[in-house]
Amino acid sequence: MIDRHGKRMEELTRRVLASPGALDAEVRAAIAAGKDVPPALVPYITKVVQHAYKVTDEDILALREAGYSEDEIFEATVAAALGAGLKRLRTGLVALERSVS
Repeated sequence: MIDRHGKRMEELTRRVLASPGALDAEVRAAIAAGKDVPPALVPYITKVVQHAYKVTDEDILALREAGYSEDEIFEATVAAALGAGLKRLRTGLVALERSVS
């Protein structure tokens, strides 16, 4: 199967995780990978990955009170969503490959 969108996904991933931002690039990469996430972010990142529709103003307020800026919270959210999306995409592509072979 030809991955016709692979280059675009690589570019999106690079821009989200490696571009300059308010949140350190290493932290964004850790969030996307779901590993070594800063403890204050773990509950929020878990909620974004598993049940994004359940995120509330109180979740954001808790992060603000923990010292995160609006930009850092936004970048953490995007990194978490990207990581979750890529994981689901890889799972789907593997399933498709298995069904074809």
